[in-house]
Amino acid sequence: MFNTARKALFALLFAGLAWPVFAADLPEPQVEEAPPPVYEQPVDVGGWYIRGDLDYHKSKVGDIDYITYGAAPCPCGPPVGVAGSKSFDYGKLKGGFSLGGGVGYKINEHFRTDLTADYWFKSNFNGGTSDLTTVSVESSKMSALLLLANAYVDIGTWHGITPYVGAGIGGARVKWDTVYDPTPGATESNPGTSSWRFAYAVMAGASYCLTDKVILDAGYRFSHIQGGRMFEYGPAGATPGAGPGFDHGFNTHEVRGGLRYQFGGNNGCAAPVVAYQPEPEPIYTK
Repeated sequence: MFNTARKALFALLFAGLAWPVFAADLPEPQVEEAPPPVYEQPVDVGGWYIRGDLDYHKSKVGDIDYITYGAAPCPCGPPVGVAGSKSFDYGKLKGGFSLGGGVGYKINEHFRTDLTADYWFKSNFNGGTSDLTTVSVESSKMSALLLLANAYVDIGTWHGITPYVGAGIGGARVKWDTVYDPTPGATESNPGTSSWRFAYAVMAGASYCLTDKVILDAGYRFSHIQGGRMFEYGPAGATPGAGPGFDHGFNTHEVRGGLRYQFGGNNGCAAPVVAYQPEPEPIYTK
């Protein structure tokens, strides 16, 4: 009995001394760091911007009507006694350029609005009139100031490119220079007029992020300007007299390019901002 107890005691002592040696040979659990989660700050798109635009446009003028008169009773005023109305046989405007600018506000990621002003530089006009005995060539120049309140839908952004559609409504001040016959020796002329008219436009295009503040904008715009007075009475005492004249408005196709600069907020071009990045927590693996 004593020998058995003594052997058991020696076995326990041996196991206690040997365990640290065996434990040192056992593999320790490895610690791997998980990639830290990144929380991006929600993009709050919106803010004020200014814009500048340059375009080339081609306008088609509608019919042009004018009134003809009989002989004036005296050279002291315009002729009286309406004899009838006539129309130009044709009338064409050459293409021209415009320069514009505006201020706007980007409401959110998909909607923005702005106020724009575009000055159309003078475009040459050529037309012609005729009656039973006379054929006349008519020349003039037309310029305009177009003011519009616009709204746009930015469809979405892919690789920095944002297609959009929009529409605008406003008015235009159209100015006609003197309408005259350029034929050598001809004396016919009618003073041109200036008048405000109703106008609207629809547009489509795309913008591209140059920086987080500057956007390149290119697109197409169709605009319509309502008809109005084109020229006044001819010289007092003219025989026969003509005037005033009225154009039936303009349909204009514009190819536009420009830049927008956003002052505040986010125009959708800035990279997401990391708002919070916690310390990584260790992960134990066997």
